[in-house]
Amino acid sequence: MKKIFQSPIITSILDTDAYKLHMQQAVFHYYKKVFVVAELQYRNQEILKKYIYAIRYQINLMKNIHLTQEEYFYLNNFSYFKKDYLNWLRNFRFDPNQVAIYSSSNNSLRIRISGYWCKVILWEVPLLSMVSELVHKDRYPKKKNEKKAIQQLYLEIEGLLDVAKKQGINLKYFKIVDFGTRRRFSRSIHYRVVRELKKNFPYFVGTSNYHLAKKLHVLPFGTQSHEWFQAHQQISHELLYSQKEALKIWLNEYPKELGIAITDCITMNSFLKDFDLSLAKRYAGLRHDSGDPVEWAKKAIEHYDHLKINTNEKTLVFSDNLDLQQALHLYKIFYKKINLVFGIGTKLTCNIPGVNPLNIVIKLTECNGKPVAKISDSPKKTICKDPNFIKQLVRAFNLF
Repeated sequence: MKKIFQSPIITSILDTDAYKLHMQQAVFHYYKKVFVVAELQYRNQEILKKYIYAIRYQINLMKNIHLTQEEYFYLNNFSYFKKDYLNWLRNFRFDPNQVAIYSSSNNSLRIRISGYWCKVILWEVPLLSMVSELVHKDRYPKKKNEKKAIQQLYLEIEGLLDVAKKQGINLKYFKIVDFGTRRRFSRSIHYRVVRELKKNFPYFVGTSNYHLAKKLHVLPFGTQSHEWFQAHQQISHELLYSQKEALKIWLNEYPKELGIAITDCITMNSFLKDFDLSLAKRYAGLRHDSGDPVEWAKKAIEHYDHLKINTNEKTLVFSDNLDLQQALHLYKIFYKKINLVFGIGTKLTCNIPGVNPLNIVIKLTECNGKPVAKISDSPKKTICKDPNFIKQLVRAFNLF
């Protein structure tokens, strides 16, 4: 095994997306005994079978990771974290036995994680970033990758500032957040990119990675992901009300903070049917992750207008495969109508000339032994192992 695979890639429990800890706390309080299965999904064809041994080795190293005293006190600074959860998290350990790794008949790498949701939930992000780093360092072993990543970052920034100047775009309210943990080239490049953004890009406002937020003294950013809504499809007593129940339980856990709701687990249209006046008033805003972002934003703004809610008090977060130029384009259209934040991931942390980032995700496929689904606004992002359950969702929510 190459030396680059021998040292631990993941060294901190906080080296994850913020929404994982936020969801874990809610699961800890409401659904401690819910059992789930999550699986690796490919959006592009990749043959990753050769990395099975290296991934197993790295997963076994993770069993030694725990919340340190310093990290405990850091999280304790945030009012939305509860003492009982943080005390439980101090004793949390990754269990490698929850993760099955094997190759399928077509030589694809398969990863299946199963166990209680409150423990399985923390595997997704470190696993994805680990696989990305192993693959990238094997495929692109040149030592200049970090230098190229930073050079490319500054080219992108210069390009954005140049376009904004030429088009007379006022960047006063332009805000970007690093969302690049899951598909980063490497941990070190991720750190360098966020550090450079903090030092030299005044429109950078935070990161989704708690470890980097702590290390670089920037704001952590994130609320919930699709799995929160997916699991409720089997937790709720009736499928039709699962989305609304997920929204309400979240507010029970976080009544005053972390109020950005993701909208595309069962399409934006079905989400807005459930997002009534009471919910729309209490949630701070919405997050886009699939489908046409312009049409999505128009629908969101029209929905707020219909409910007679002042859009100056609400925020739209865009996070679907963005780069700085796309963010600027959306900003130009909407910045006078509503508050905006742009979560940029791969195009920040794996944006290196000649490097093809992986396009892999890990999503819930089962909850309490039954199928769950994500019916995205982008057809290629739809995920479910059971076609019959998709039909159930379509009927229940009157889709299409």
